[in-house]
Amino acid sequence: MTAGRTVTRMRAEIGEQPRALRDTIEVLLPRMSDVGLLARGTRQVLFIARGSSDNAAVYGRYLVESQAGRLATPAAPSIATVYRSKVDLNGVLAVAISQSGRTEEIVQTLQWAADCGARTIAITNGPASPLAQAAEVALITEAGAETAVPATKTYTAQLAALAVLALGLGADLDSADLRRVPDEVERLIEVTEDSAELAAIADELAQARGAVVSGRGLAFGTALELALKLKESCYLHAMGLSYADLLHGPIAVVDARTPAVLVAAEDGPALPGTVALARRIAASGARAYGIGGGAALAGACSRALPGPRLPEWVAPLGLIVPGQLVAEALARRLGRDPDLPRGLDKVTQTD
Repeated sequence: MTAGRTVTRMRAEIGEQPRALRDTIEVLLPRMSDVGLLARGTRQVLFIARGSSDNAAVYGRYLVESQAGRLATPAAPSIATVYRSKVDLNGVLAVAISQSGRTEEIVQTLQWAADCGARTIAITNGPASPLAQAAEVALITEAGAETAVPATKTYTAQLAALAVLALGLGADLDSADLRRVPDEVERLIEVTEDSAELAAIADELAQARGAVVSGRGLAFGTALELALKLKESCYLHAMGLSYADLLHGPIAVVDARTPAVLVAAEDGPALPGTVALARRIAASGARAYGIGGGAALAGACSRALPGPRLPEWVAPLGLIVPGQLVAEALARRLGRDPDLPRGLDKVTQTD
């Protein structure tokens, strides 16, 4: 870290992620059997979340469907809290995700799911929270207190919990890959935080009127989360999209003043399409910034930051970290306080 630079709470908490991930993985991997036992007799997963937790749930959905062979869908909490509808959820495993575990809408929706016949799991950083108490199984992350409003370490800890969930649901994956994540996140922070590419991307984004952030498959949740970080920390109009949706029309907004940030693992079926998209954007005269994707994506982009050297299924746990560093650096470059974005609180209550 550069000597003499003011360290924001957001930056400090980005740096705490290797420890938070180690602790979370160590505590939760032994809970795989609890997940498996509870899930017996269920066939579908319903994710209940908002905000960054909802972006984590997108990763969970792709992971469960692609690796555990179960249909997974996002819940619409208003069905429970506004419309108060009764839905047959027999055979459903409801997974509620909340950093604090104190968002009333999420707690109420999990309770509603149980009343409708679902089995229930909570993923939260709040061990004594109402959400943890409402669930049959609570997967408690070990991120520690997070004081900056933008979620960083609590988000990646949620991803680790979702990886454990997938393993507990029978995904044929190697848990050793998950154990490698903390060291790889630590390496990413070291090689990214003072890099010339990070500074240049922040300087160029400071001149942008907006940005598109895109990924696909297991990296789609990362794209949504990075777009959220750019919006809430930097007040940049950032749109998170699957690259398939981007190609269906919104690519028209990508131009000289609206660059694209493309995220991808270093392997996997979504990488070739991401590289092709970067080449198309560059050919149009717009800028494309790559995060991850190895040499192939870096070579197709205007500028690029390295991603994690991890298999695709756990890559999102590291892939967001360079994006977090971009958002924090851009906020400082713009004179924003990333710790206390305007109009936001750490716990958001909705009806």
